[in-house]
Amino acid sequence: MKHLQWLGLLPFLGMLGGPFVFNRVEPLVLGMPFLLAWLVGCTVATAAIMGVIYLTDPANRPGSDR
Repeated sequence: MKHLQWLGLLPFLGMLGGPFVFNRVEPLVLGMPFLLAWLVGCTVATAAIMGVIYLTDPANRPGSDR
């Protein structure tokens, strides 16, 4: 479980490093510049990854003494 919590760093690193690597207007993704689409994707990935971490955390299981 402890290794799974490190997944929370991936969206942070994507948002931190994305502007340096993907700072271009073309191609357009759903009408948005590529960098904006990248940041929106990182935000959505954050919610998905935090959901996975929550669901796999043993403290959130029924009957746990937390």
